[in-house]
Amino acid sequence: MEKFDRSLLNGIREILNRHETEVLSPGAIYSSDGLRRYTEKSLEIGYRQTFSTDVDRILHSRAYTRYIDKTQVFYLIQNDHITHRVLHVQLVAKISRSIGRFLGLNEDLIEAIALGHDIGHTPFGHDGERILSGLCRSHGIGYFQHNVQSVQFLDRVERKGRGWNLCLQTLDGILCHDGEIHNQLLKPCKEKTFESLENEMAKKTEDSKFPLMPMTLEGCVVRMADTISYIGRDIEDAIRLDLVSRSDLPEEVVAVLGNSNGTIVFNLVTDVIQNSYRNAFVTFSARISKALKRLKNFNLEYIYMNPGIKHHLNTIHDLFEMLFDRYLEDIEKENCSSVIFSGFLSDMSEDYIERFSKEEIVRDFIAGMTDRYFLRQCPEYLRPRPGAG
Repeated sequence: MEKFDRSLLNGIREILNRHETEVLSPGAIYSSDGLRRYTEKSLEIGYRQTFSTDVDRILHSRAYTRYIDKTQVFYLIQNDHITHRVLHVQLVAKISRSIGRFLGLNEDLIEAIALGHDIGHTPFGHDGERILSGLCRSHGIGYFQHNVQSVQFLDRVERKGRGWNLCLQTLDGILCHDGEIHNQLLKPCKEKTFESLENEMAKKTEDSKFPLMPMTLEGCVVRMADTISYIGRDIEDAIRLDLVSRSDLPEEVVAVLGNSNGTIVFNLVTDVIQNSYRNAFVTFSARISKALKRLKNFNLEYIYMNPGIKHHLNTIHDLFEMLFDRYLEDIEKENCSSVIFSGFLSDMSEDYIERFSKEEIVRDFIAGMTDRYFLRQCPEYLRPRPGAG
């Protein structure tokens, strides 16, 4: 086995860490401040910085691989140019890193949060999330929240239940991304621990309205970038599918933000940078924030709740219910031939199996499915057929 010069590699990392203290803003998180649940000797040797390691671990997770066939908004539509989850998280990473660079923040931490923030999403987008949440509540395990589930996957399910031992700052940013909630200003809630992370996850599961705030400016940037990345992109997809036309956009919004994704992104990013530079918070101007909120309301009414994209909703609901009941029964009867054993619980750590109820195990299994894998678990005659888009 090749031997490396440990002192040289560690020295490179020290140079990079020292460089951060010279170039990052006072409010940024340094890589040397990354906090993990437990120490890993292998990470004490080498040149990779803390949050860069988190990025690599998320990229190499099985859950990240499944982004490729996770719906963003429009599901069961045959159109190769419609945004899927994998593209969305890449856009969030790009936009948030651009903002972070101009604000002097830690881009590695930003990238880790951005790439991991939607890993907990169900098949069939937010409709799937609402359906699974209803099933979870009816089985006594609280609300299903995709941001909570993202931490669940990365911290408790991946690597056969051992998790990736990601940094607190990374997991917190993922948990607190909440891009659907409208905020003009975000100010970090800095004093957090792994214990408070667990408490916030539990409270969010009990109460879907429980407010969350990132502990870092980097987390705040990703939360803003989440909205920036999807708001105009969803409009472009809806126009492509003839659900809305560009002329439908509210005039007062177009006057402020523009009427194309590129213009909307540029105006929102520029406004965030201009109003957040050298501040201890991340914020839009009041004028831009008002226009963005109006645009989000427009998208909700004319795109996300549009009956034109809900043709298969009742069928999808029935299939979720059928699979949940089937896997629950398979665990209760110890049906080892079931896919939940062969495809999920096989070689899973005893800690995971003992820690979580059978209902929570079923939740984790279904939430991790891609759209196509989900449908393959259903009888062929019940599967809805994709329509042209």
